[in-house]
Amino acid sequence: MQMIVVGLNYRTAPVEIRERFALAEQQLPLALEALKQTTGILEGVIVATCNRTELYAVVDRRHLCGHYIRAFMEQWFQVPRAQFNPYLYMHEDDQAVEHLFRVACGLDSMVIGETQILGQVRDAFLLAQEHQATGTLFNRLFKQAVTVAKRAHSETSIGESAVSVSYAAVELGKRIFGRFDDKKVMIVGAGKMSELTAQHLHSNGAKEMFVVNRTLERAQELAHKFQGNAMAMEDAVQRLHDADIVISSTGAQRFVLTREQIESAMSGRKNRPMFLIDIAVPRDIDPSSSDIPNVFLYDIDDLEGVVETNIAKRRKEAAIIEEMIAEEQEAYRSWYATLGVSPLIRALQEKAAGIQEQTLESLLRKLPELDDRQVKVIRKLTKSIVNQVIHDPILRIKELAADKRSDEALKLFVQLFDLDEQVAELKAEEKAEAMSRKDAAVAAAAAAGKSPDATLDVDSLLSKLAGALR
Repeated sequence: MQMIVVGLNYRTAPVEIRERFALAEQQLPLALEALKQTTGILEGVIVATCNRTELYAVVDRRHLCGHYIRAFMEQWFQVPRAQFNPYLYMHEDDQAVEHLFRVACGLDSMVIGETQILGQVRDAFLLAQEHQATGTLFNRLFKQAVTVAKRAHSETSIGESAVSVSYAAVELGKRIFGRFDDKKVMIVGAGKMSELTAQHLHSNGAKEMFVVNRTLERAQELAHKFQGNAMAMEDAVQRLHDADIVISSTGAQRFVLTREQIESAMSGRKNRPMFLIDIAVPRDIDPSSSDIPNVFLYDIDDLEGVVETNIAKRRKEAAIIEEMIAEEQEAYRSWYATLGVSPLIRALQEKAAGIQEQTLESLLRKLPELDDRQVKVIRKLTKSIVNQVIHDPILRIKELAADKRSDEALKLFVQLFDLDEQVAELKAEEKAEAMSRKDAAVAAAAAAGKSPDATLDVDSLLSKLAGALR
């Protein structure tokens, strides 16, 4: 098995490309199901934010699965492969693990050290787990990613300097207008990003704030927190000419504000400038609106350099977090290496336990006068002796599992402890369980109207296990 991540983010793809790969929250379960049924995908998680769309997968054939994942993206997002291939990146195995840890810690974010991505990674994993798209590897890896990210934010001061996309939007407004207390601000959208924006605006002196949302009740709830006014979208369009600053962040798939609406609003502003910040992906505001006189439109890609001062402070803390990530990466690598020897360890433990039980039975036949308490003490002592004897060999085989010549070490381990019979039994059990899972997967695929070819390739898992046990 190999692990890969295929994706695009704000560094590799402009917003007009990223918005074509945006996934609304309600679409994620369906996308996960489709990814799970993709040929060669054994486990999968989709991390989709305004700045990135990433597909994490455990695969049976790395290079072929890169092809299959691209085919999935082409089909699901309805974008020809030739149009997005130049913007993709792919990381494998160790690099994929490191990438996930850096993403969860906020080191790969536009605003370095931001904490929102941690929640997004955690939610993506929990959703995938809920839909049974994860297994042994990702259940361990994503929990570890969340843990190291929490540690990074609690043990360093990377999150103390206020920087986020919403903060950057407000900072950009301050550079242009200087102050907000005499400006009318319209916030379009009432989600988390809009709430953070409203909070920054309010703390920077904004007194007259309009909150616009498709659901009026949600707009009223947010407006109430900051002594603002709520209105429905259709009313906001009629009042657009009153707004000096418009900051939009919705989950709409089409433009919320068109060029025609903004031109109409500007005709009533008597040459007074209007400042528009579009921090949504897909974009909320028609980008051609920037051609309108006295309209200053910025999208999410324009915000990167706004908070460079605070980011410089965060970069110093990032170096400490990079060391944490290296430690966690090594810990995951060591854990992964032991997976191949787990059957051998289990075989040794079972054989040792069998010897201990046979010896104890023989002893009890020779000493029938022992009472229950004495038997219990002897059982405990003999078990302790057996565990101490096999303790060092187990530690050593775990260490050797990460060695380049691990196959030779595993074979020697089997020979030294005469585990051929136990290993054969374990292989038979593993095969029976795997075949049962495969039959269930084929049945599920058939019930869903899918071809059995789209089910998980369990045989590849068995072949890897068999190779390790030979």
